[in-house]
Amino acid sequence: MRVIGTGFGRTGTLSLKTALERLGLGPCHHMVDVFAHPQQIRSWLAAATPRAVNWDHLLVGYESCVDGPTSAYWQQLAGHYPKAKIILTTRDPDRWLASMQRTLFAQRRRIESPPGRAAILLSSLLGTDLAAFVKMVGTTLDARTFATPADRTPERAVRLFEEHAARVIAAVPADRLLVFDVADGWGPLCEFLEVPVPAEPFPRVNDASDFTRSGLGRPLPLLLRRTRREEHR
Repeated sequence: MRVIGTGFGRTGTLSLKTALERLGLGPCHHMVDVFAHPQQIRSWLAAATPRAVNWDHLLVGYESCVDGPTSAYWQQLAGHYPKAKIILTTRDPDRWLASMQRTLFAQRRRIESPPGRAAILLSSLLGTDLAAFVKMVGTTLDARTFATPADRTPERAVRLFEEHAARVIAAVPADRLLVFDVADGWGPLCEFLEVPVPAEPFPRVNDASDFTRSGLGRPLPLLLRRTRREEHR
């Protein structure tokens, strides 16, 4: 593992994933990988238990990681991979909150609604991936970030966002950490990683429409899909 992202979702993590892969630091794990490789859902569920996590096995094949679920375990990963560089993606708190309310928080409200709960129950009865995915997100990511509906209220969410950034900055040595706004483009990222700047625009793939196209905003396929066994990437 060469790069570990610690930023919350909706801080340009999908753009950073794309950028790292174009810089030769991929594959980069992101929540979209869980959709592409649904056998990971059960693996991450196991990681949420009190047992020690075999990070090398769980993240085999990946050279970097950003977004959830890995961002919720940034301290463990930073300790397990002491040579990895750490990137904290950041964003204006008000714009971050607005994006969260349109995407991840809205999705969570749908899941908690009566139709959402019915879909999860149906998924549990059918043994499909939706119920397992919701449980995985709840036990790995939400439990370590926005554990209750109260945590998703505007004032509380922004406070948690800012407190998380402060914890990362306090814990990681300055020479190992880049606090990065994807709006700044290739320059600071390439300087930090000591790689040449590509002759192409920095990727911008983290808006609300990309959220939907990536699969993160469309849980229905998980209701219909049943993953029974480990598959190789």
